[in-house]
Parts: sequence; structure tokens; C-alpha cells
Amino acid sequence: MSTKTVANSNAPTIENREQLCSVFSGGEKPQADWRIGTEHEKFVYRCDSHEAPAYGAPGGIRDLLGEMQQFGWQPVEENGNVIALSGEDGTVSLEPAGQLELSGAPLECLHDTCSEAARHLDQVKIVGEKLNLGFLGLGMWPDKRRDELPIMPKGRYGIMLDYMPKKGSLGLDMMLRTCTIQTNLDYASEADMVKKFRVGLALQPLATALFANSPFTEGKPNGFLSFRSHIWSDTDPDRTGMLPFVFEDGFGYDRYADYALDVPMYFVYRGGQYLDASGLNFRDFLNGELGILPGEKPTMDDWNDHLSTIFPEVRLKSFLEMRGADGGPWNRICAMPALWVGLLYDNGALDAAWDMVKDWSMEERNALRDGVPKLGLKAAVPGGRTLGDIAAEILDIAVAGLTARAQLNGAGDNESGFLDPLREIVASGKTPADRLLERYHGEWGGDVSHVYEEESF
Repeated sequence: MSTKTVANSNAPTIENREQLCSVFSGGEKPQADWRIGTEHEKFVYRCDSHEAPAYGAPGGIRDLLGEMQQFGWQPVEENGNVIALSGEDGTVSLEPAGQLELSGAPLECLHDTCSEAARHLDQVKIVGEKLNLGFLGLGMWPDKRRDELPIMPKGRYGIMLDYMPKKGSLGLDMMLRTCTIQTNLDYASEADMVKKFRVGLALQPLATALFANSPFTEGKPNGFLSFRSHIWSDTDPDRTGMLPFVFEDGFGYDRYADYALDVPMYFVYRGGQYLDASGLNFRDFLNGELGILPGEKPTMDDWNDHLSTIFPEVRLKSFLEMRGADGGPWNRICAMPALWVGLLYDNGALDAAWDMVKDWSMEERNALRDGVPKLGLKAAVPGGRTLGDIAAEILDIAVAGLTARAQLNGAGDNESGFLDPLREIVASGKTPADRLLERYHGEWGGDVSHVYEEESF
């Protein structure tokens, strides 16, 4: 989730609708300036007990953030607590139960992205050895109950933890028990954004299947390959889902702004504090009629905060966020952006990907989204085939897109090699979760604790 590293006290007050859309139009960039941002989360645990450490406990999350500063990271505080770090590689932040996230810097190529991830993981492992902490790359805590997990001292999380159970039965699991990999990508124009948004939404279930890595809950198989993805289906229908209007004629910045305005608010940030605005309407705020701030109108900072509280499968801010993947190991942290850069950053690949999905109906898209968490690559796609049947074709398109980009490393390799882990998954027909379940029922003898040995960074 987003971390507020600085409050803009000079942000302009919103006076007209054009300002709302300016966040999106302001993200337009020529193709030469397109960048790749990668976010990845991991679970933090004590090596001796597998316990999730509390923020202020000796050797806990606060100490972890403190030790990370030896690598040049600068602390970001909220109410006297360090809740994030900023630096050349982006932002290190905390999810609600202490999951550690790197929101990487915008980078030119996947070689740089993968190097950034490696640097970060090297740093956390150095600190982990000192503090006796480990880092687990899965989509969901495999063995923890909600009541076993700590809560981080971030104001927005208290508001969300109170509001989530009012909207769905699994929202607290989303906050406390999941980890993801996410890719943030640019667009050249409104039309380019629309096409990328549509391809991204239609194929988000493929990413969910390829990265499915959350088959355990509280020590036992949960009946899903990506329980993390299933959680989003019962978190908050007001701010999640496949967004049918994206595929309708006339979709663009203005229509997305309308959607965002109708998503209930979580909070307003004033004077270093998060004010509880859960369930209130941003349209009322625009009219100066927000009950908690009577007569006050929102600033552009408020609008950007509100946009960060919307969680569809693809999210628009001043860039597009691809949000469908479970957390996983280093090579899949590199593979996630490779998939989407290959499909969306070359016009030929983008056209080819759109040709594969443009005739799917909204009912078919939703059925695919609903089926993937449990079925993975066996989920049905239109035309009587499965995701596994079309996955190799999609990856071939991505390979072609990455090859056309011709971004070479020092050895002369282009970026397409970062897709190799996904090509192996498709060739085998087994998602990461399938392989975990095989081990659970085989050599692990039904003991999920082995996952800490095998799936830690």
C-alpha cells in the first residue's frame, strides 16, 4: 500500500473537474521516457520461532528499519515512529502486519530492475543475519492466524482495519496476511492508456495463475492456488474488481475519475494525522460538504491520497499498476515486470495481445477472474481452451516485445531471459502453488513449516 513520505502543504485546492483528470494526463510520456517501477513484498519472521516480529520488540521491525539505514536509506517518520525509508532505489515501507515492501525507482530497463531487487534482497539478508530475521517469498502467510500478527503504527491502517470488516469478510486477511509483486508502467496518451488498461485487465488472470503461490492457510491447504487473489473477491466491492466500464466505448481519464469519485473515502490527512473519513463521499468533499471538515474543499494531495485507496486488478494514477501476482522469489520478482513490459511497451506486442482478448465478453472475463484463484492455468478462457493453452502464445508475444526493445546488458543479452521462469511454469503446466502442494503431500509429510527453509530469500 502507498506510504506518504511527504505532505504537500502547498497543494492546490481543487476548483474544477479538469484538475481531477490532470493527474492522469500528467502521466503521459513519450515512449523514450517510459520507465518500469517494480514493487515487491515479503514476510518477515524470526528465524528461531517463525514468529512475526512486532514493531517495537527487540530485533523487531523498528530495529530492521534502523539497521537498513546503514545502506544510505533515509528515515520517514509518522508520529515519531520510522514507518518507511527513502533512497535512490525508491521507498522501503511497511504493510499493516509488518510485511516489508520495496517500491522501486522508475528504471529504464529490466536489467536495472532486477539489479535493484537483488541489491534490496542482499541488504535485508545482511540485516536479517544480524537480527535473526528471515524473509519469506509467498503470497500469503502459510501458517499464521490474524490474531498472531502485529499491527504497524501507521495511522491509515487503523482506519482501514476498522472499516474493512464492514465491507467484506476477507479484507483483514488482505491487509495482514498477503504479499504481492506489482509493476508500474507508463503510457504515451489517453488512447495508449486505454489500450494498455484493457489488455492488462483481460490478462491479469494469467499473471495470477503464473505467479499463484498461496495455497496454505494456517498450516493446511486452503483449496486454492492463489488464496491471495481469492481474498480480493471478498474485500470491498466498492474498490476492487475487473471494472467493466474500462471496456466500454468512451472510456478514458474522465470515466476513471467518475469511478474514483464514487469509491467511498478512507481518510483525510491533516496536520500529520489521518482523519477518519471512512465511507464518506469525495463528491461531497468537492462541494465543501464533508462532515469531518465542514466548508473545506479538497486539495490535489487529497485526490492523490484517495486514488491510492482504490484496489482494482489494474489501477490508474499517473501510471498504470498491474496488481495480479502473488509474492515470490527473486527470479519471479524479475519475471513479473518482464511479462507486462513485453506485452505493453512494444506496439506490435500490444496489438497482438489485444487481438487475443478483444472479443472476450465481460461475463467471460469475470468468469476467468473468478476461476483462476482455484484452478490456475486450468481455468477456462473463451473458445473452449484454458489459460494453460494460451499462455505459451502470450509469452511468445512478450518475448517478441522484449526482443524488439533491444535493451541489452553487458553480455549482450536482451530482456527476454527474465521470462524463463514463466516459460518453465507453462511448459510444466504446474504453478508455483502446485509444486508447493506436491511437496506438502510428499517429502514434507504434511508439515508446512518446511516452507521457511525452501521459500525464504
